[in-house]
Amino acid sequence: MPALIPETEPLLVRTPLLDSANRDPVPASGSPVRWGVISTGRIASTVVSDLALLADAVLQSVSSRTQENAEAFASEYGFQSAYGDDGGLPGYQRLLQDPAVDVVYVATPHTSHYAVAKAALEAGKHVLCEKPLTINAREADDLVRLAKDKSLFLMEAVWTRFLPSVQRAAEIIASGELGEVRWLQADLGFPAPHNPESRLWRREDGGGALMDVGVYPLTWALISLGRPDSLTATAHLTDGGVDSETALTLSYSSGAQVQAMTSLTAATPQTATVSGTKGMLRCNAPLFNPTELTITSGSGEQRVEKFTLAGHGYTYQLREVIRCLQQGLLESPTMPLADTLATMSLLDEARSQAGISYPAD
Repeated sequence: MPALIPETEPLLVRTPLLDSANRDPVPASGSPVRWGVISTGRIASTVVSDLALLADAVLQSVSSRTQENAEAFASEYGFQSAYGDDGGLPGYQRLLQDPAVDVVYVATPHTSHYAVAKAALEAGKHVLCEKPLTINAREADDLVRLAKDKSLFLMEAVWTRFLPSVQRAAEIIASGELGEVRWLQADLGFPAPHNPESRLWRREDGGGALMDVGVYPLTWALISLGRPDSLTATAHLTDGGVDSETALTLSYSSGAQVQAMTSLTAATPQTATVSGTKGMLRCNAPLFNPTELTITSGSGEQRVEKFTLAGHGYTYQLREVIRCLQQGLLESPTMPLADTLATMSLLDEARSQAGISYPAD
């Protein structure tokens, strides 16, 4: 695997919100930024409801496969324009032709991320794209190169990194309060009804546990220990060729170990535990959006730190995108493109070992 991240250097998750007494993401941080949203599905609805809370976010345009769906979504959330497929021109292409749009949020299924994000960059739009950024590292690298060539902002929407609780966890880990981190356990599993037509279970749609939720356990590993020296992956594959469960073991030259589990059939604790030579940190469920951290010292003393969210929690990620655009940054220091490429290469390696492949590979 290419050395995209120093082998044992933790990735400190930090934005100006962490260093400020006022961590409210809602007030404006500069001039208005006009958003286009591609897709009208469940995740788009949740994220847009948070986007609408931000004082300097303008809900400019939305696209869907049908004009009816686009107009219904626009009416519900207050977008100024709506675009559906028109003849041979997809709705998202029509949106990308809208000169009023500054940045697009790509909320389509995994397998279309690459094509849609690439079209957006080629149209001169800044891009926030749902995770995983693409199906594989090759596609991700292509998007990163294109964004840099075009001098456009690009970010993978790993919203967990921007949450106050996760930023605080990263700060505690980096401070040395836990000592040297030696072991980490993180899991994310839930019983998803087996529907052959659902994207979760379709190989053609990039289905499976690892690609759907694997980024969350890996996020905890990367902010705690950095990139591993080696990775071992095992999975159970369905008859359709997607993984219903995947287990990862990450190993470091220091001797530290990470155990990460993803599942579409089991209800797991959905927590992360970071264990060091001086203490332990545990987040409450779900690990992708925790509201409590429990820190236990070596002597057994405990304290609990609690956090409240603005909206559903996507507000922090959206604030960071707006802040970066207002300041002329082409990538977020909290979610840099090198981290996305590193994560994609880890997912590629895990899929290779586990026998998980997709048509785009």
